[in-house]
Amino acid sequence: MIGLLQRFHTQLPQWADRWLDSLIVAAQVAGIALAAWLAMRLVRRLTTRLALRYALPAQVVGLPRRVVNCAIVAAGILWSLERIGVSGSVVWSAFTGFVTVGAVAFFAAWSVLSNLFCTLLIYMTGAFRMGDTIELLETGDKPGYKGRVVDINLVYTTLQDVDEGAARAVLQLPNSLFFQRVLRRWR
Repeated sequence: MIGLLQRFHTQLPQWADRWLDSLIVAAQVAGIALAAWLAMRLVRRLTTRLALRYALPAQVVGLPRRVVNCAIVAAGILWSLERIGVSGSVVWSAFTGFVTVGAVAFFAAWSVLSNLFCTLLIYMTGAFRMGDTIELLETGDKPGYKGRVVDINLVYTTLQDVDEGAARAVLQLPNSLFFQRVLRRWR
């Protein structure tokens, strides 16, 4: 087929010469997309036959099918990019760079996201409310944090000290702390 296109290429006028290279690459990319689609259909048909033959539930064959389909799509994209002229090492470098930055950002935001999720859980489970007196218990021999709940925001719960002798100090405890310790509550 390529030999036919090259022979046809020599017979074209000069103005059409510029477009033929682009059309050849576009046809190759379309062929790669068609091959990937056919491979994914084949995988679907094979996994469906295996599921019926061995009486497997759909959940058992669903995950391997998705993994293989993702690998086929990734291979098709990489192959298409190679045909367009993008280097595989450039794509791999960009991908690993983005993954590294994403992982660092995820770990940097982990504590904040944890506190946000725990705030949602505090409201949903009704673990305590505004005005309740609560105590977070440490180990058996240590007293914990104790106070009256005066504020619950997205990151912290604010407790006002309930001891008469104290100067009415305020404690701000991260919301994730309430799911790591035993909680005692007085209404």
